[in-house]
Amino acid sequence: MANILLIDDDELILKSLSRFLEMSGHNVTTTQDGAGVNRLLDHESFDLIITDILMPDTDGIHIIMNTRHDKNMSIPILAISGGGRTDADLYLESAETLGASAVLRKPFTNEELLSMVDRLTLSEPKVPQQN
Repeated sequence: MANILLIDDDELILKSLSRFLEMSGHNVTTTQDGAGVNRLLDHESFDLIITDILMPDTDGIHIIMNTRHDKNMSIPILAISGGGRTDADLYLESAETLGASAVLRKPFTNEELLSMVDRLTLSEPKVPQQN
């Protein structure tokens, strides 16, 4: 179980992803406002940040840069985007360059999301001890 901060300006996507992640056993804190992320990061501990890239006030690129460079935090960050004025791949490539741990292009399946969350939040796999 991971403590996840989920950021997306689209209320339907936010509720849908949050519900799915919670049903999968994770704790999820949501916000539609990228500007409030600093306050959340200052007062809560998260195992993963999932952020949309294109948002009206504070975009995902800014969130990534602030988390990595200004706050010097090593929390895994999953950037998601369906594109905008240009192809989503360009936004996602920029997100990775600036410090995102992984990216997913919208639309993605629940299975793809859960697989990525598990990959980014699970500790090293346990190796069975030999007797």
